[in-house]
Amino acid sequence: MKSLVLAEKPSVARDIARVLHCSKTIHGGIEGETYIVTWGLGHLVTLADPEKYEERYKTWKMEDLPMMPNPLKLEVISQTAKQYSAVKALLHRMDVKEVIIATDAGREGELVARWILEKAQNKKPVKRLWISSVTDKAIKEGFSHLRDGKEYENLYRAALCRAQADWLVGINATRALTCKYNAQLSCGRVQTPTLAMIAKREAEIKQFRPQSYYGLTAICSLQEDGNPTQIQLNWKDTKSGTSSTFQKEKIEAIKKELDKKSAVIIQLSKTKKKTFAPLLYDLTELQREANKRYQYSAKQTLNIMQRLYETHKVLTYPRTDSRYLTSDIVPTIKERLKACGAGPYKSFAGKLMNKPISSNASFVNNAKVSDHHAIIPTEQFVQLDRMSMEERRIYDLVVRRFLAVLYPAAEYEQTSLQAQIGNETFTAKGMVLLEKGWKEVYDTMEEEALQSIPSLEKGMKLLVRQLTITEGKTKPPAYFTEATLLSAMENPVQYMQDTSQKNVQILKETGGLGTVATRADIIEKLFHSFFLEKKGNEIHITSKAKQLLDLVPEDLRKPELTADWEWKLAQIAKGNRDSRQFMKEIRSYAAELTDEIKAGEKTFRYDNITNKKCPNCGKQLLAVNGKNSKMLVCQDRECGYREVVSRTSNARCPVCHKKMELVGKGESRMFTCVCGYREKLSKFQERREKEGKNVSKKDIERYMKKQKTQEKQSVNSVFADALKNIKLD
Repeated sequence: MKSLVLAEKPSVARDIARVLHCSKTIHGGIEGETYIVTWGLGHLVTLADPEKYEERYKTWKMEDLPMMPNPLKLEVISQTAKQYSAVKALLHRMDVKEVIIATDAGREGELVARWILEKAQNKKPVKRLWISSVTDKAIKEGFSHLRDGKEYENLYRAALCRAQADWLVGINATRALTCKYNAQLSCGRVQTPTLAMIAKREAEIKQFRPQSYYGLTAICSLQEDGNPTQIQLNWKDTKSGTSSTFQKEKIEAIKKELDKKSAVIIQLSKTKKKTFAPLLYDLTELQREANKRYQYSAKQTLNIMQRLYETHKVLTYPRTDSRYLTSDIVPTIKERLKACGAGPYKSFAGKLMNKPISSNASFVNNAKVSDHHAIIPTEQFVQLDRMSMEERRIYDLVVRRFLAVLYPAAEYEQTSLQAQIGNETFTAKGMVLLEKGWKEVYDTMEEEALQSIPSLEKGMKLLVRQLTITEGKTKPPAYFTEATLLSAMENPVQYMQDTSQKNVQILKETGGLGTVATRADIIEKLFHSFFLEKKGNEIHITSKAKQLLDLVPEDLRKPELTADWEWKLAQIAKGNRDSRQFMKEIRSYAAELTDEIKAGEKTFRYDNITNKKCPNCGKQLLAVNGKNSKMLVCQDRECGYREVVSRTSNARCPVCHKKMELVGKGESRMFTCVCGYREKLSKFQERREKEGKNVSKKDIERYMKKQKTQEKQSVNSVFADALKNIKLD
């Protein structure tokens, strides 16, 4: 008898098959003496579309809402039906005694496997492989400690409730909005509050009025002649404790009063300080860092991480919300150091290999790890030359952070002084680095912008050489970038209406809006649906999104809603809440939401209509900005025509070195730059061939093929795409 191993993706299945000595290729799987390994292609089964319940649901009509099928059915995804049939056939083989779920170890991975088993009517015993990396060692250890599938029944119930709740609320509210206002509108418990946060930030920026503020600096020295060491002192308001004032007259009067007076040191202290390395990366923190440093989108970073996890096997499971390790990982640290200690990391890892590893609470804490520990290197030896530039960059971030937490603290000596000029107080701080500690791991260190203060004593007089009034202006909040938006989604407390301690605590415990695994997809969906657009690295909300926020029920705009759901789902996963009661509440909520949208009295107006007509239906096209392109799309959701007008390329302008746009069609395609530079595609290709660098001919061909496919594409609609297999979390 054999065990059937169900992996989530073919690449992981092949790795497991190799470790389990399965080498015979069969239809939809790989077979060995003891195991058969098969796979999904992500989801093979999903919740059925509305028309699978009743034919009339194919047409979107307000009178059919709310749709409340009970129970919700599963259907095989047509694009992957062939693989599903293969998995089902293997499940029902007479020589298969049990199933081992080897999908991603998390809520969504559990759903992938359980839906396949349920649809295929599996009656055989289920075991669970739960691992955080797909190295040979991790797979072997995982199979030696398989767990009973019953331990994860509650996790599956939570995953099922999430999917069904999003279907009931998302499908009904989206169809209601679309039918009510005859526009391509969609909403959800995560994407709508995310839009509301961005809209609130833009309103704050728009309403902001800058104010001038003033300070006073004193340049002092120890002596009058020669080449004195200078010290900069900054005025401090003793009443408010601030170093500036909005009253220009006040600071001018102080300057006048202090003119030609000397400074006396009234307080002086020297303290030694330590700074410890930042915490290890979870997915959100890694996405933030990659966006700040390299302008990678959250989705792009996740995709790169997935390759490093699945293909190269050099990093652990990426979809984690923890920044700590568990104690059982500590004995493996030296093996991981040995594996990653190549190239630029060799000397740093070498120093650690010769010392005992201190598993202190700064990075080891079992209580702060739920499903998976922080992202760290695996025991797989790294081959840096086989990585792309993007992969090297993300790998570098993770490895240096891993090395840094193992290094000692950086040590400083900080000097603080207070001086008096007349009746006013001035302060200064200086800092000297004594031991680099963990900062040694980073090639380029951002040193603190603090002056070096010479040897001084309390009571010493300083000559004031210059008094200068400084002026600045208050700045508005910055527009969101993907990095700061991820932070806001993770901790949206300041955007809550109900800031009671209970709600704040729930948001903190549940991790904010969405999960580490879904935030990237939520942001991409908002761009894809033309609710967001990018200007440089800044995220801006569109007119369509502003109107949507005005039309959706207020409850859907609140972060509290998704926080409440996630808290309840977490309770279901722990076995502390009844999933049936949760779904009963969701059905009532979906019905109330739909009725509220139906009763709305507002209107939706397109403000981006062009004079160009749709070649399919003749209606006027809308001009929209995609994430990296400008497009024309049909306003009729049932038509769905769209075409790319221009696309931001990776090709750099030879004049100003900014990214250029590729505009036009066919032979007339042309690169244009904001600086005014223009170049035909054919000329660009010739120039690149001569230069033999930056963009290869193969890259251009791949890029052009991709654009050609997108230009010809005429899908049911962007909106229909967004709703297909809808997952609003």
